[in-house]
Amino acid sequence: MDITQLYNLYQQHPVITTDSRDCPEGSIFIALKGEAFDGNKFAQQALDKGCAYAIVDNPEVACDERMILVSDSLQTFKDLAREHRRQFDIPVIAITGTNGKTTTKELVRAVLAEEYNVLATEGNFNNDVGVPKTLFRLNDDHEIAIIEMGASHPGDIKTLVETAEPTCGLITNVGRAHLQGFGSFEGVKRTKGELYDFLRRQQDLGDPEQGFIFINADDSDLTQMADSRGILMQFAYGTGSSEYITVRGEVVGCNPFLTFRWWIDDEEEPTAGKPFTVQTHLIGAYNVYNALAAIAVGLYFEVDEEQINHALSCYEPTNNRSQLTKTERNTLIVDAYNANPTSMSSALQSFASIESALPKMAILGDMRELGEASAEEHQHIADLLVQLGLQHVWLVGEEFGRTDSPFRKFKTTDEVKQLLSEQQPRHQLILLKGSNSMHLSSLTQLL
Repeated sequence: MDITQLYNLYQQHPVITTDSRDCPEGSIFIALKGEAFDGNKFAQQALDKGCAYAIVDNPEVACDERMILVSDSLQTFKDLAREHRRQFDIPVIAITGTNGKTTTKELVRAVLAEEYNVLATEGNFNNDVGVPKTLFRLNDDHEIAIIEMGASHPGDIKTLVETAEPTCGLITNVGRAHLQGFGSFEGVKRTKGELYDFLRRQQDLGDPEQGFIFINADDSDLTQMADSRGILMQFAYGTGSSEYITVRGEVVGCNPFLTFRWWIDDEEEPTAGKPFTVQTHLIGAYNVYNALAAIAVGLYFEVDEEQINHALSCYEPTNNRSQLTKTERNTLIVDAYNANPTSMSSALQSFASIESALPKMAILGDMRELGEASAEEHQHIADLLVQLGLQHVWLVGEEFGRTDSPFRKFKTTDEVKQLLSEQQPRHQLILLKGSNSMHLSSLTQLL
């Protein structure tokens, strides 16, 4: 079957599953493979449980007339998702970046939801399996879609944009993360820039509704990446002095929640120059850029300024992303979902700047997937801790353990748990920051 025939079949059975444990009656099972599993082995089981058809790429298991043999199940999954996305003539916003893409996606979702029925990526469904799953959730009620895109290797973003075919997008920033996969910072820029490459081609089609980018004009890497590609249709935001900025903002305070002021720097707008002040539930001055990005997207899609402010002030982060948690003993800032040199540095600088009556403590876990740069990057963070004057610091993991630093070190998070079971900090403001695989969030119940 070609993709048109497969999509016609999907329209008759409009539920896709990739999990043989979840097989709704009449659905289509797609046998995906991973490092530790092969969905082909469960295709017959999926049919027995109620699936109408199973798409497989191993001819040895294709022994049932309801099995459809293809050359690559994952590619077929993506092709079907793209065909489904093409049934909807709505704006599709792609969001990627080294740091802040999930927070930005959630802020954009909150802002646009004031005016539209929005489909947005849930959880961490931002890879070549998660993006198709999100696209299959599109239905006639949706008026706009926001697709988050993650990457850890060259070509990852290219694959995702060719599946989702966004009409516009933004890169939050580019930083030194996943260097083991990208090879270098230049590799990060090239891969994230694959979104710009796609949108530049869309601009060439001449449709004013296609290929638009939202860009942080304060970020020289992003502006260089856009300019080198000749991207003309830009909506710029920032806090700096660039003349191209349309949405301009400034941090008012961050103790610990971000308060910022923003205004439209465009004489043609009726509310130009009128400042708005927003009190958020976001921790960290760096979040001002995520908020300004959401404002830019909201204004472009004609969401009222007061609606935008309402959405931003009501949004509360979840999933261990700069969450403020108060326990019986301490106040915690839990930012343990992910970590890389850029986000770690920003979090520590923000933490150091918080005016707090409570003594401060930081528990930091290793930053993973940095390859040959790991030792150098962990030492930079250790040096930054000294520069910032943070004294009560616990460093967790083998990489931090090798740094030349005066702080207490633990090989594993379990070692920290053991100490906390014997002696617990009290009446402190504690930052938890590290890669998700370090499981620092599991310490919260002991703090």
